[in-house]
Amino acid sequence: MSDTSHDIIVIGGGPGGYVAAIRAAQLGLRCAVVEEAHLGGICLNWGCIPTKALLRASEIHHLLHNLDGYGISVGEISFDMDRVVARSRTVARQLSGGVAHLLRKNGVAVIDGRGRLAGTRNGRRLVSVERDGAALGEFDAAHVILATGARARTLPGIEPDGTTVWTYREAMVPDTLPASVLVIGSGAIGIEFASFYSDLGAEVTVVEVLDRILPVEDEEISESAHKAFTSRGMTILTAARVTGVSARAEGARVTVEDRAGTRDFNVEKVILAVGITGNVEDLGLEATAVSVDRGHVVIDEWCRTGEPGVRAIGDLTGPPWLAHKASHEGVLCVEAIAGTGNVHPLDPSTIPGCTYCRPQVASVGMTEAAARSSGREVKVGRFPFIGNGKAIALGEPEGLVKTVFDAATGELLGAHMIGAEVTELIHGYAVARTLETTEAELMNTVFPHPTLSEMMHESVLDAYGRALHF
Repeated sequence: MSDTSHDIIVIGGGPGGYVAAIRAAQLGLRCAVVEEAHLGGICLNWGCIPTKALLRASEIHHLLHNLDGYGISVGEISFDMDRVVARSRTVARQLSGGVAHLLRKNGVAVIDGRGRLAGTRNGRRLVSVERDGAALGEFDAAHVILATGARARTLPGIEPDGTTVWTYREAMVPDTLPASVLVIGSGAIGIEFASFYSDLGAEVTVVEVLDRILPVEDEEISESAHKAFTSRGMTILTAARVTGVSARAEGARVTVEDRAGTRDFNVEKVILAVGITGNVEDLGLEATAVSVDRGHVVIDEWCRTGEPGVRAIGDLTGPPWLAHKASHEGVLCVEAIAGTGNVHPLDPSTIPGCTYCRPQVASVGMTEAAARSSGREVKVGRFPFIGNGKAIALGEPEGLVKTVFDAATGELLGAHMIGAEVTELIHGYAVARTLETTEAELMNTVFPHPTLSEMMHESVLDAYGRALHF
């Protein structure tokens, strides 16, 4: 093959794209990644990773202000926003460099530029690449994987201006701490930023158009989160919508309609967090049979689009918009192309979701309401953090672990958690669902003591009337 010919070309170097390329190389396929910005994509550079660095800083700030209960005293506590942001950006750069190293190590070619589909030649897909508006060249491959990710959605009349109305990008690199912030949207992105700014001392208001925050979570978990956030001083408005944002010298006036009527909020910054839409533009899709539905590329269970030789993965293809989903699809997609014979379609019900606010929220599988509405008889178990020795010792007694089982078969249908470090616990239930575990296996598993994970065991026991410690 020439330097311009490959078995697979991946357009996009995010957590789906670069993982797909590495797996392709492992399988002996000649692969190239076309990336116009930073390897690692939005997740690594402007999403998952740097936001966790920010949230870690705000968590430490919160802990330092609540040391008396641990018998520890410190002097004056302050923070330097420039250094908080700088650490976050350093973490992102370090990991982006790590991705570049992994691609080199596996012999994956990285093409710096913007790629788009450019038809076919001799039965092979063509990808044209340009850099800084100038044509870089044309490359061909038997297969092309689209992994261009997604970007923040906007609302009509509330377009971000980068100064007063922010998207996640501006919210991640503030010059100073705003005195007040209004967050539009209470999904994972909105709630994480609300938690970050609240823990650093900003006055935070969250506006959600649906009737509860974190609307994809189990209702009981959403209610617990609502109580936790309001108890720390946040203002939460549900079944509410922002009808107008007008810039002022000192910030913005935001008009909100809810059950109580219409009222105005004067805030320094507005963060728009109302979801994302796929980067489907300028990919050369117009001359193909690739179908786009509501801003996302349509695929089948093997990540195939309607165009032969063109597949798509990750946020570009719609929810759940999660980096680990994109990575798994990348592996699945490449193994299907290679014909390894040991590849299975992705089951969305086994994909865990995590929100890294304080308290953390994590879940996998069906909510209680969804399980009941499916016609199943269910058994539900609950165990509160206050009943767990490790949680009390950590000074984190607020939280809940909830499990939902099929009453007839014992199948674990779903698990839902809120509290300290639950994002590190949820994988246990994810493994259980992948293995098609029933309550019997979970009950007979020995959990270590003292750990937070013991609550996972107790919640299962509770579903069957056997809880030991509450």
